[in-house]
Amino acid sequence: MKKNLPNKGKNLTIKIAGQKYARIPVKTHIINFGDELFSIIEKYILREFQKGDCLVISEKIISVCQNNFRHISTVIVGWLAKLIVKGVKKYPNDIGFSRAEKMQVVVDISGKLRIILAIILGALGKIFGIKGVFWVVAGKRVSEIDGFNPDAMDMYKEHVILPPENPVKTCQEIEDKFNFPTVIIDGNNINTKILGFSRGVFLSKKDLRLVLLDNPMGQNDEMTPFVLLRRI
Repeated sequence: MKKNLPNKGKNLTIKIAGQKYARIPVKTHIINFGDELFSIIEKYILREFQKGDCLVISEKIISVCQNNFRHISTVIVGWLAKLIVKGVKKYPNDIGFSRAEKMQVVVDISGKLRIILAIILGALGKIFGIKGVFWVVAGKRVSEIDGFNPDAMDMYKEHVILPPENPVKTCQEIEDKFNFPTVIIDGNNINTKILGFSRGVFLSKKDLRLVLLDNPMGQNDEMTPFVLLRRI
């Protein structure tokens, strides 16, 4: 079994509300589409988990195991996606939704009329200093879409990863089977969102987000889609 390796440039200890936490990345093989999630957890987490820990999982891996993806060859970019990406905020360390193919998947899922409404209301929101209106109106969890990243591992360059199905249910199934309190997050270099957690998790949703806000998993070839959260 491979040893856990710290992610380069990440401070893996954090203090929130007077309590210190260790975030311990667990290195795995490259997980492929259709791999069995429970078998992966059994292989990599079973020996590492300590009583009182919380298992944190990247949403990307859940979706990969669920075969919840699209290949770039299935995406036909239209005028609306091309228009939207011109106004998308660009980040120096994350592709975000600046690629037209990725935005086209958003349009395909939400529908043109809803996206046009999201553009209008999003623009009004910006005028009044309200951020994120576009994604709220677009709905259907499209903000969680990941992939089509030319700087990522090969499998993520040509595939877009769709939001995982039933993240809360998946967390509880993992806890029921392994007795691992479990959290699924959408973490990147811009923000971290808690998608679901099981009943045994010892932190509130707000504090979970703060503990994981700097994304200790990494985003490229670290191959650490699991993190063990441990109180110090």
